Amino acid sequence: MKNLMNIKSQKQIADRIYEMVLEGDITSSMKTPGQFVHVRIADSTEHVLRRPISIADIDYDRSQFTIVYRAEGAGTKKISTLTAGDTLDILSPLGNGYPLEQNDHVLIVGGGIGVPPLYELSKRLNQMGVKTTHVLGFNSKKDVFYEDKFKALGETHVATADGSYGTEGFVTDVIRNLKDEHDIFYACGPKVMLKVLSETMNLDGYISLEERMGCGFGVCYACVCETARGDYIKLCTEGPVFRKGEIVL
Repeated sequence: MKNLMNIKSQKQIADRIYEMVLEGDITSSMKTPGQFVHVRIADSTEHVLRRPISIADIDYDRSQFTIVYRAEGAGTKKISTLTAGDTLDILSPLGNGYPLEQNDHVLIVGGGIGVPPLYELSKRLNQMGVKTTHVLGFNSKKDVFYEDKFKALGETHVATADGSYGTEGFVTDVIRNLKDEHDIFYACGPKVMLKVLSETMNLDGYISLEERMGCGFGVCYACVCETARGDYIKLCTEGPVFRKGEIVL
């Protein structure tokens, strides 16, 4: 559904990472953690394609939701210049999110800009009484964000590739030393991280892929991926969340 949203606030929270809070009635339609919005950059033809951005937090009482994104291309850099009082044209909510299953203890693993959708997921699981442990991976200390938010929901570990903060290395280095047992894992991040997790974790799980998209609703076939069955599916409509082993990474 297309909608013009009011921007309530925007701030930079890490190196090139921005957090934007939007307000509008469409918030009530956002049901599943892991869904995304498709953002129109401008009315001009300079940026024809919308940008897919995950939903990080939902506040139904205020009809507000939060997106967190990295300003690295011309389009997202333009979005980062918007301020409170501006409006943003979005299509939302899109995609299939994470199933909220009742478990005792789950492991939540995020890498870089794959971290944001996991925050709403962890919130929901906590509301269900599920214990959550979070492992967040970043390149460097300057890239770290949302650590305190996750800590408020459960045990939280941070890894940085250059060792400038937390554990030196990758999320798998942290996971290797965790003592607790987990029933299932949820993950979002770079494809190489998801591939390693899927191949090494002795747990069932769900992964969410980051992918470039054209239309966002299954018409352009720009985001197809191969399944373990040998056919192809569209990430924007049948994903971005899939069960471990369902797609070829």
